[in-house]
Amino acid sequence: GPQPVAGVNRIIAIASGKGGVGKSTLSSNLAVALARQGRRVGLLDADIYGPSQPRMMGVSKRPASPDGKTIIPLTAHGVTMMSIGLMLKEDEAVVWRGPMLMGALQQMLGQVQWGELDVLIVDLPPGTGDVQLTLCQRTHMTGAIVVSTPQDVALLDARRAIDMFGKLKTPILGLVENMSTYVCPNCGHEAHLFGHGGVAAEAAKLGLPFLGEIPLSLDVRLAGDAGTPIAAGEGPVAASYAQLARRLIAGGMA
Repeated sequence: GPQPVAGVNRIIAIASGKGGVGKSTLSSNLAVALARQGRRVGLLDADIYGPSQPRMMGVSKRPASPDGKTIIPLTAHGVTMMSIGLMLKEDEAVVWRGPMLMGALQQMLGQVQWGELDVLIVDLPPGTGDVQLTLCQRTHMTGAIVVSTPQDVALLDARRAIDMFGKLKTPILGLVENMSTYVCPNCGHEAHLFGHGGVAAEAAKLGLPFLGEIPLSLDVRLAGDAGTPIAAGEGPVAASYAQLARRLIAGGMA
């Protein structure tokens, strides 16, 4: 059956049905927001084919392995982190079949010295594939947070992700609407580029918790590309991540 990870109290998967909805951005910022509220947080980049956490968290050092068995993770912005991307050159592709992929995932969960953590955030690849299956079947998960933008196409794929977790008996902790509103930096006008409120409506329809909305902002992109997650600073987006972190802590999920 599913096994716990030594020293780790809770494991939360951040998932989505499709790519480009902001899973990695949400994972890094939520991890930083939880750490700022005093939680001991780990971040595992399980997006094996597109590992973006090293760039988003501003780390590029190769993790050390003093005995050739255990791996010492890196720390950034108060978060303990590990990514397959730290083992590769930044522009090098991972060209692996399923079994190698699963071996790497097991290694990152079992051989990394995570230490004592309140919560480990796992940034999943998009979709409903091998990584999700292996993780949920072999590792004891607290649950999954499903990220979607408000547009219909993203919601359609989010439903598939929710259905997959149901089949794997992994609890859905809730849904988050990312890129929900865009405020023009020049005039302050608020626009709904991808629609608005669709994820909250979907959560209500499915009887799942709606955990909040994160606005779309140029600063989020600039911060992520520069390696300092926006949740590490102040401002409206950082506040929305802090609110999400508080909600998870209050609900005993983190």
